[in-house]
Amino acid sequence: MTQEKPTVRSVERALDILLLFRRQREMSLTDIAKQLGLHKSTVYRLLQALEQRQFVQRDPSTDKYRLGNSIWDLASSVGQEEWTDLLLPEMRKLRDTVGETISLYIKSGLERVRIQAVQSTQEIRRVVRIGDRFPLFGGASSKVLLAYSTPEEQQAVFDHPEFPADWSKERLKDELQFVREQGYAYSLGEREPEAAAVSAPIYKGKEVVAALAISGPVQRFTPEKIQWFAEQVKAAAAQMSRMLQFH
Repeated sequence: MTQEKPTVRSVERALDILLLFRRQREMSLTDIAKQLGLHKSTVYRLLQALEQRQFVQRDPSTDKYRLGNSIWDLASSVGQEEWTDLLLPEMRKLRDTVGETISLYIKSGLERVRIQAVQSTQEIRRVVRIGDRFPLFGGASSKVLLAYSTPEEQQAVFDHPEFPADWSKERLKDELQFVREQGYAYSLGEREPEAAAVSAPIYKGKEVVAALAISGPVQRFTPEKIQWFAEQVKAAAAQMSRMLQFH
């Protein structure tokens, strides 16, 4: 029994580290050690173990840690596996209609996480990965999820330290209003210079539970195509919302 206690304590401390990221997106080794009241050497060993399993990742440029892909892989399978599998045939149908990559996102704190995807079959296409996460202040799906967030969550995004200094918060607020009025969002090179997307909300009851997105090379997203993509993604999202009413 005495041999198990140090191991259990290490597990508890590792979980304490992960829970700190509920309040902060990035933290240094010093920040974590100070908040938990632990020696840096202890925290460093725990972070190394978490990093090996991809529960955290370190940014070499800032020497700060953030949650890793393993967290999002787990999150995408908790409570959503059944309904994401349910929606997969509709995502494939949309991909076959528009010829572009289709993604499904959910909100996680002040970020969005891709929980399902169907790749485009075109030779030049946007290849995406399940589990990828992005801030809520950039991209079509971010705007969809943010548009239906609480005022407090929206303000937290506007006040986020990583909000680009050259972006207009007033313009983003106008774009969120556009989403609520028109039922879709679009982006051209906002997050990646060569990528574009059109996205619409998926409802379960009166709650927006996900964002459905069409994405591809920005050159193929002409004004006319964006309007057509918007019609297609809104129709697909509405069908998925109807499916979730009975699930």
